[in-house]
Order: sequence, then structure tokens, then C-alpha cells
Amino acid sequence: MKKYFSLLLFPLCFHPLLGDKKPNIIFILTDDQGYGDVNAHGHPYLKTPHMNRLRSESVSFDNFYVSPSCSPTRAALLTGMHEFRNGVTHTIIPRQQLHAEATILPELLNSAGYISAFIGKWHLGSNPGPEKRGFTWCSTNQGGPLKHFDTIMVRNRKRIQTQGYREDAFFDEAMTFIQEAKEQPFFCYLSTYSPHTPLDAPESFIKPFRDAGLSDTHATYLAMIENIDYNLGRLMKFLKDSQRDKNTIVIMVNDNGVTEGLDVYNANMRGPKCSAWEGGTRAFSFWRWPAQWNPKLLGNLTSHLDVLPTLCELAGAKIPVQIKSKLEGFSLLPLLKSKKPLKNWNQDRILYHHVARWPSGFAEIHKYTMAGVRQGNHLMLRSYHCGNKDCLQYMSQCQALRIVERGGKNQVYSRGTAQYHWGVSPRDKWVLFDVKKDPGCRHDLAAKKPELIARLSASYEQWWEETYPEMIAKGGDLGDPNQGRRASARDKEWKAKREANAP
Repeated sequence: MKKYFSLLLFPLCFHPLLGDKKPNIIFILTDDQGYGDVNAHGHPYLKTPHMNRLRSESVSFDNFYVSPSCSPTRAALLTGMHEFRNGVTHTIIPRQQLHAEATILPELLNSAGYISAFIGKWHLGSNPGPEKRGFTWCSTNQGGPLKHFDTIMVRNRKRIQTQGYREDAFFDEAMTFIQEAKEQPFFCYLSTYSPHTPLDAPESFIKPFRDAGLSDTHATYLAMIENIDYNLGRLMKFLKDSQRDKNTIVIMVNDNGVTEGLDVYNANMRGPKCSAWEGGTRAFSFWRWPAQWNPKLLGNLTSHLDVLPTLCELAGAKIPVQIKSKLEGFSLLPLLKSKKPLKNWNQDRILYHHVARWPSGFAEIHKYTMAGVRQGNHLMLRSYHCGNKDCLQYMSQCQALRIVERGGKNQVYSRGTAQYHWGVSPRDKWVLFDVKKDPGCRHDLAAKKPELIARLSASYEQWWEETYPEMIAKGGDLGDPNQGRRASARDKEWKAKREANAP
């Protein structure tokens, strides 16, 4: 049986960086926003002054990677382990369910005297939900992504009717929690629904993009991002006005690659969410603590796996030996504190990506389907369907790639650009790219670097053999293979309704 950490309200205790006061921590995770969906990253339409300022005042990890989609990223960052090791391989039930025995970040932080809050989108199943995983203060909205305005928030099991836009209410809830925490150090995990589909936003945010000639879909998607920026500004002002600014760490990360804004701007990268290409997993990662860290831009290979060990070290939270031995991330504290670049920091680390959207029951034959291995500036990947006729009858990643292979120009998020953004790689062969020199993944280096291909492919074989049995044992292939088809049908219905209401 899993042993949950005590939720006692501990007195403040010694912290090596601040003496007798521990830092507060706010972690903001946006849903389906891309790395390029920040004005400071070159976006031609977005105005994001508050994200820009946060970036300029932060340690910005510019070579930071997450998982290819929503639930897998959440599972990895909250546990410090690859999502497969938690049984999370999809965003649909039951494969979104975080394994019941997993110990997650707030449980560890609470053991060091923190009080932890969850606000917004959970997307890791209800067996158990966040309220039984260390979050003692929980607030989310009824209707999830479907309800954008005048939502009912459920805060600690009490229903609260709100007025206005959903994300405004989420940030209001965060500020309410922070006020209630008083002098106790807190961890606030704020996970937005924006800009995930179905799309909607206040008209005042949409109109400037529509007036600029963008489609209703693109205008609304970008409006949702600018609304997040507006709310980030409100939160930062609140921290300053309440004199919490200097002792509060603010972290902001996006959960996977770009979605509905793909054909507007993707920072010169190839591929969106749920692809194996560079654009599928690269994320922005801003870490601000004005009392301790000097702003800088870092190129070390970092990831969401590093969040848990970093925040535990910052909070003085001890990680039990049985958990620490399984962690796949590293503490970022040496990079955060250093005044000079640390080029040798874990320079040999390897990250493994797998889109994993196979139909339930078909895991074994998808070993090489939409998979990636990353070391330094190099990305080795395969982007090809499994070829199994039984698999291809279901709505899945393989069916999408089969359409592209046959010349299809339209695919999810891409209208006329699918041959590039969802492009297939040669069958039964790894391709290799230097993604810093070639983020568009146009120049395959596999023939020029056979030794690197051999080394990374051998590493992948070992990783799969070790991880696959654990993924299966923890439910990563459970469910009805038709679920993907039903989920796709719901998404098409949402988009049809949105287009029907467009001016």
C-alpha cells in the first residue's frame, strides 16, 4: 500500500538559501501553447508583455523538453519519472490515469512544511484525484474545457459561481489560496485549460487578431494566449503588492508542442503536439526568483523530469531513497545559481520521447512508431506508422501518418502543411538532426554520423526493454481501441460548433 506523506502544518524551518524562511513556489503550466507562442520568441502577432518580462527576469532554459501531449507531461513532471513508468500513455481514460502508487511532488513538499494547492486542469484520472495526492487545497471548474464563461468553481468541495472568463477565475483562485496560506510556505500548481480546444475567449481579445486578417480559429487560439498573459500580469502585480515577490519562485512552462497556431508560427520548428518532430516536445521554461537568481538564457539539455528534484532541493524536502533511486531527472539548482554557463552539466544525458497514441491493445507493435531519442543538440527519430492492418482500422497516430504517406496535405492543426509538419520518415530507419542548427529537421545526418546512430539506437533498445514491462503492468495499454475514434469525433463536433458560430 502507498504511504501518503503527512499534511501537518509545520513551522518554518531553516533553509540554506534564505536562512529561516523557505521560498514560496508557483508553477504555471499552460495547455497546448507552443514554444513559439510568446512574443519574445519571435511570434509575429502575439503581444505578451508579461510573459516577455517574466522571461527577461528569469533563468530561461531554451533547450527544455516535455512529453508529446498533455497527460504524459503532467505525469512526468509531478513524479520525476518518464510517463511510461507511471502507466500514462494517452489523454483518454484509462490511459491518462496516473498509477495509484506513484508519489508526486506536493506530497514531498508537504513533508517539508509546505501547503500545496492544485488549480485548473488535472487530467491524470480520479483514482485517486489531486485532493488525495498531497494537494490540500483544490479548485477546478465544472465542465472542464467545455465551459469558458461564468463557470462554477469547485473549491475544496464547495461550489462557487463566478462571472467572466474561466482562466480569470483560475488566477483569482490562485490569489485566494496564496492569501489563505498567510506566512506558511506554499506550492501552487496552476494548470490552465487555455489554449486547448474547444476554443473561446472574450471578444475583446479575439477582435484584434480577426482584424489582422487571421481566421477565426487562429484568432481565438491567440486570444486565449493573450488572456493568459493578462492574468500573469495580474498575478505578478498581486505578488508585488502583497510583498511576496522577492521570496516567491515563479515558474512557467507549456505542456507540449503547438496546436491550433501551427500554421501561424512555430519558431521555425517542424511538427506540432503529438508528433515526434522537434516542435512536438520543445517547451519554454522560465524560472524567476529575484532574491537569488540572475536572469540568463541557458542551452543545457533540460526537461520536465528535472522539476521534482529541483523543487525538492529548493524546499529542503528529503526524497526517500526508494523514490530517489528511480528518478530520471536532475536538480537544476547548479544551473540556476551559477553565474557562468556550466557546459559540462550532465552533458551525456539522453531523453526518450514516444507519442504513444496507439489503439489500446496494440502497444507491442508500436515500439518504433513516432519515437525520439535526444542527446545534446541531436534528435534521432522515427515518424512512420506501424503498418499493421488491424491497427490502421482505428483512429490513431498510425492512421494519420498513413494519410500523410499517401499524399494527404491536411492533418490535425495543419491545413495544407501536413506533408511537412506530419512528414513520414523512411520505414525501418532512424533519421538524425542537429535541431539547434536545423530546427526544421530538413537535413538528415544519419549517413554522416553512423556511430551516433548506433549508440543512440542501442540506448533506445535498452530503454524500451526496461520500460515496456513496467508500462504494461501499470495500465499503459488498457482500454477500448475505439476510444481514440470517439475522442476524435468529439473534437470535430466542437470545431464544427465553433465554425458555425463564427461571424
